[in-house]
Amino acid sequence: MTDTTAADATGASAVQKPATKPARPFFSSGPCAKPPGYDAARLATESLGRSHRSKIGKARLAYAIELMREVLGLPDTHRIGIVPGSDTGAFEMAMWTMLGARPVTTLAWESFGEGWVTDAVKQLKIDPTVIRADYGQLPDLAQVDWSNDVLFTWNGTTSGVRVPDAEWIPADREGLSFADATSGVFAYDIDWSKIDVATFSWQKVLGGEGGHGVLILGPRAVERLESHTPAWPLPKVFRLVSKGKLAEGVFKGETINTPSMLAVEDAIFALEWARGLGERGLIARSDANAAALDRIVEERDWLGHLAADPASRSRTSVCLTVEGADEALIKKMASLLEKEEAAFDVAGYRDAPAGLRIWCGATVDTADIEALGPWLDWAFATAKAG
Repeated sequence: MTDTTAADATGASAVQKPATKPARPFFSSGPCAKPPGYDAARLATESLGRSHRSKIGKARLAYAIELMREVLGLPDTHRIGIVPGSDTGAFEMAMWTMLGARPVTTLAWESFGEGWVTDAVKQLKIDPTVIRADYGQLPDLAQVDWSNDVLFTWNGTTSGVRVPDAEWIPADREGLSFADATSGVFAYDIDWSKIDVATFSWQKVLGGEGGHGVLILGPRAVERLESHTPAWPLPKVFRLVSKGKLAEGVFKGETINTPSMLAVEDAIFALEWARGLGERGLIARSDANAAALDRIVEERDWLGHLAADPASRSRTSVCLTVEGADEALIKKMASLLEKEEAAFDVAGYRDAPAGLRIWCGATVDTADIEALGPWLDWAFATAKAG
């Protein structure tokens, strides 16, 4: 174990600054590290400056959809659409267009899940059943009444807590399952037969750019869209139905609003990299990174996991507790690491308990997680020394 004595007689840090830095110190939980070998100069540029409705524009958007389907192993029963507003826009699009037909249950154990509660209560005014848990914990999933539509986050990016699997979702559910899966897809094996609606953004496990969301609809969600008319107005960018039928073009590359073709090309680069590994390879990289960070935590008595239960602990956005830490100490640690270019963007989310958050998704190299440990020792000791 590295000596983490806070200070010597002069008040300076007694922990030596490590000699080796992570080669790629990008540990932000969104936007996340670019794929290994990424170079913007390698992006295809033929679609830039062209209309997204041109032949090449639609072809590139359709290709991105095809790649997502292939890498995820998504069944033909499920449609994939590229929509505005990142994961938030995609999830709110699903809420605004499909809720209201049944009672609603919302699960919240971190800030984004709480955001969906706020939408349901204050914006849509549908009086949902709310099942909550504190940061670091998972609510009792057995409480969920599946005669309701159910909203949940697959992987709580701000709390480091995830659902362990889809076993808690019944095959014969009456309501729809809405999964905010933005830091879960490409990192976990998801049983798509249990998912009616899923949303994510390219900026998480793929390391793509922000601004665009992805909406996945199963057949039961399509049925809901075509049979249910919401009681509230729908903004133009949320409209998925035309003359009572699903707007199929949205799921073939005909986006509702103008996409950034540069972001699309960036996502294609990431997806082609992901295809080379396959979904199992992506999952294996995330697992290896999380295991390396687990070892760092186990070797240090001043570090801990915010999510105490390994079965529901995130393997992508891993949230750590720091002994005696407050917001000021965490900010100082993060600032020290950034100044040394040893780790970028590792402070926990602003609404979460004070701590560190280390992204362990597939675009991060395990060697860089391993190199991070001694730097955390140095930053902790230096920050405490003042």
